[in-house]
Amino acid sequence: MNAQTVLASTGGGEFQAPGPEIFEFPPLFAGGPWWLTKPVLFAIVGALVVCVFCWSAFAKPKLVPRGVQNIGELGYVFVRDQIARPFLGKNTERWMPLLMSVFLLVWVWNIFAVIPVIQFPITSHIAFPAVLAIFIYFIKVYLGMKHQGPVKYFTNLIPKGLPKPVYFLLVPIEYLSTFVLAPFTHAVRLFANMFAGHMILAFFSLVGFWFLIEKPTALGFGVGIIGVIVTIVMTAFELLIQFLQAFLFTMLAAMYIQSGLHADH
Repeated sequence: MNAQTVLASTGGGEFQAPGPEIFEFPPLFAGGPWWLTKPVLFAIVGALVVCVFCWSAFAKPKLVPRGVQNIGELGYVFVRDQIARPFLGKNTERWMPLLMSVFLLVWVWNIFAVIPVIQFPITSHIAFPAVLAIFIYFIKVYLGMKHQGPVKYFTNLIPKGLPKPVYFLLVPIEYLSTFVLAPFTHAVRLFANMFAGHMILAFFSLVGFWFLIEKPTALGFGVGIIGVIVTIVMTAFELLIQFLQAFLFTMLAAMYIQSGLHADH
């Protein structure tokens, strides 16, 4: 049985796969500002969730942690030992508030993709990871100029002792990589994974809905069941990806901060 046979059995209906339009949202209310959309609203909600969680966990810590503090300390230890300490060493504790906040915020924004009613990963809109990446980028440059000097920061990016002709090729590549490609890929890696994951979930969930509810037929029933099963499996897989992307984004942030504190070459 091919796809055309199944579609023909729906009584003339045509299955339309979801496209980029699922990432487009109108203003929250008629006449409202164009920028005040569902992703913006839940980006703020996500930030408030992180603030409330951190306040509940760390505002009045007990010697013997209980409840939210237990969860908060588990998260803190994970970010400290698996993300911050391998790159920042003795500077770890100083930068933990920033890295912990970034990790939790990105993770919460990602998890919104599988939360009923919301069902949208905030970071699948490039503006949100781009703002975080640019923020980290400016911290990196500021730290580099502060700790290494305004001039030495830029000269330290280039290895010493190479033949002079090599520098004509190496210098533009190194500066392009450090000041353009690094923040660009930092944002795009997160955005692209969340964008693709949401598209896949939307496609298979729509397959299940279409062939089981919208246009149920004997021939389409099997396709609908497959759509539901794949949606469940992909949702579980997406939860893992959401965590890993928050981990990788924060790990790169720690690496960039370290490169500002200490010269690479």
